[in-house]
Order: sequence, then structure tokens, then C-alpha cells
Amino acid sequence: MLPQRGPMHDPRYRLRGKRRAIRCQATTPLASPAGAVRMPSFSMPALSMPHLAPIALLFASNIFMTFAWYGHLKFKTASLALVIVISWLIALPEYMLAVPANRIGHSVYSAAELKTMQEVITLGVFAVFSFVYLKEPLGWNHLVGFSLIAAGAFFVFQGK
Repeated sequence: MLPQRGPMHDPRYRLRGKRRAIRCQATTPLASPAGAVRMPSFSMPALSMPHLAPIALLFASNIFMTFAWYGHLKFKTASLALVIVISWLIALPEYMLAVPANRIGHSVYSAAELKTMQEVITLGVFAVFSFVYLKEPLGWNHLVGFSLIAAGAFFVFQGK
């Protein structure tokens, strides 16, 4: 039988979660009365700009989107035509942030992962917006519903 190789079978690796492994690297020896001691250090993969930029851009775009879609609810006496025009003007910066977020993010995330990320961010932004701006309370049923959506997002990212 051939020896098995790779992170799952190499003692220099430590399992992190079910699918990720990080390599245990030896650092320079430390001087001590008993002699040189090798201390392990763990190197974790760095999050790059394509990993973080979509999250930041989607967060910013969702603030604009939420105001474009729901901000007018405080101004019920404004004409619908005016509300539509103002909403489109607010939505333009949202698109200017969301489109680059998806373009940059698609280099490291699938389209399904990007959409899932966007939905989870949208729920978070909307929950704060609803409570702070619209002064609408969030109940236990909202918490349960949002939690189930977050659980679904967890499963979307398990395929990597």
C-alpha cells in the first residue's frame, strides 16, 4: 500500500474544520537552559483583496439599496412618481458598487456564493435599517427567519 500524502495524512498539518488544514511550521530555535527548543507556529491563508473587497462593496451597496427601496416609507405623502425618481437616483450608486463587487468577487467566489453573501448582508442591513430608521421592532419570528436564511448560507459555502 502506498503511503498517503497531503494535509489530511501529514502530521505537520493540523486539521481546521472538516476541509481546511494549516501547516505547522517550525520557527527558529529559542535559546533556553535545556538547549534549543523548536516552537510551532501556524500559518493561515491570508485573505486577499478579491476575498474582502466584495464584502465591503456589497455592504456599502446594500445601504444604498435599502434606502432606495424602503426609505420612502417614511414619506407617504410624497407622490409615487417623485419617490420612483428619487429611488432610482439612490439606486445608481448601489449598482456602481454592486457590479464591481460581483466582478471582483467572481475571481474567488462562485455566483451562488456571491448571491448568498449579498442576501445575508441585505438582511443584516435591513434589520438595522428597519429598527433604527423606520422604528419598527424586530420580533422572535424575524430572528428565527433570518437565522434559517443564515443556516442556508452556511450550507452554500460548504462546497468549497
